[in-house]
Amino acid sequence: MTPRVRAPELPQNYPWFNTEKPLSLQNLRGRVVILDFWTYCCINCLHILPDLKYLEQKYKNSLTVISVHSAKFDNEKEIENIRQAILRYDIEHPVLVDSSFQVWQNYAVRAWPTLMVIDPEGYVVNYVSGEGHRNLLDQVIEKLIHQHQEKGTINFQELQLTLEKQQQPLITPLAFPGKVLATTVGLFIADSGHHRLVMSTANGEILNVIGSGQPGLRDGSFAETQFFAPQGMTFDSENQMLYVADTENHALRRVDLQHQVVETIAGTGEQSRNIHPHSGISAETALNSPWDLQKVGNRLFIAMAGSHQIWEMNLENNIIKTYAGTGAEACVDGVLTESTFAQPSGITTDGKELYVADSEVSSIRGVGVVEAKLVRTVCGSGALFGFGDVDGQGADVRLQHCLGIEYAQNFLWIADTYNHKIKLVSPHTGNCQTILGNGTASLQDGQGKNSSFSEPSGLSVVGSNLYIADTNNHAIRHVDLNNLIVTTLKFPGLCTPNVCFP
Repeated sequence: MTPRVRAPELPQNYPWFNTEKPLSLQNLRGRVVILDFWTYCCINCLHILPDLKYLEQKYKNSLTVISVHSAKFDNEKEIENIRQAILRYDIEHPVLVDSSFQVWQNYAVRAWPTLMVIDPEGYVVNYVSGEGHRNLLDQVIEKLIHQHQEKGTINFQELQLTLEKQQQPLITPLAFPGKVLATTVGLFIADSGHHRLVMSTANGEILNVIGSGQPGLRDGSFAETQFFAPQGMTFDSENQMLYVADTENHALRRVDLQHQVVETIAGTGEQSRNIHPHSGISAETALNSPWDLQKVGNRLFIAMAGSHQIWEMNLENNIIKTYAGTGAEACVDGVLTESTFAQPSGITTDGKELYVADSEVSSIRGVGVVEAKLVRTVCGSGALFGFGDVDGQGADVRLQHCLGIEYAQNFLWIADTYNHKIKLVSPHTGNCQTILGNGTASLQDGQGKNSSFSEPSGLSVVGSNLYIADTNNHAIRHVDLNNLIVTTLKFPGLCTPNVCFP
């Protein structure tokens, strides 16, 4: 326990979300308050959202959670981008935008995420950093409520909030699509915000909707199965099987297109807390936010964003194991067992190497799958704060939280997510050039750099066609690689779950 220190008051002149007016600690006296210092790129910050939701529900009459958003990346300082993150992650408590890090400094915070516990009399009584502290927080809150009940200093009432999702409901046909996969049988779209997969023709005709649209972990028919914010996919054309990284379920799913059923093939549905390299039977091994997949022969490679590693599943014997990465969040090249990654979020291959969009170090990494099995940095600074928007060569390149990557015709297409651009990288020379996007977060069709995107997160190539999951625009974009003309796909007849318009 920390000594009793009066909690610094929260600024009233900063932007606030999910509340009609700024909240003050003075007016929240009588309630337990948790300040959650976060930034929306951070996988560890996202992992504690379910814990906070659990605590808010359990103590809804006496606990107030306030998220203090202190941005890591420049793009995360933009007010509208923060609003979109609140909608994407279904955050239902007040959010204070701390772009200048003033609140962060007032509370002497040193890391994302950090949780400060303030008692009903306005004193900081505890804090924790990192994830996995739900039980500790539960005990602290329960004890505080009991103590202040006895003192008569508790205020039991539910706080009334005005949520962003009530003011801006997600009624678009797609909601925050995270990834797209172009195949010879059609397009597969991870409709992440609607917790489902959409299969269409190349021109947007709907072939299948896979998933009920309600978040959950349920196997079964296409209509009844459930996902939770699915992301990356890879396709086995020979067996007509689609493999899916079911990110917030911490699971891998297999979609059988012939029999139209979905089954869970890896993960227990619970998040793993074990970052150390290990292996096990796939159905019995807990995973940690798998974000993207790449099939190579009978091996399924996984960008395991939550544990900062690359994993491998053998599809013949169903053994899953760490392939590369110690679990430390950093950028270290070399042999597989000594290498490190930082929230790898995209993966592709040329058959000899895996190529990884290593988002938190804003770099492109290569990982050998044939001898010699080494990890290297193709381009980018390799530093957690070494980001920007600079084309060039190798270590001089600056990207900003890149999430998507696709190998095609000896080059790598990169979704440079927070720069709102699509770039082309040579895996051999490390040369990186902007091809699409003017860098503004908007939706504009056009040619080459005269087009615009908003946090594109996934891309896929088939033939001379490039498809882009334009996440914050809730859109799939098509690029004709012969002339670099960008158009926005339409999906006639596709509705948001349980809502259709004539």
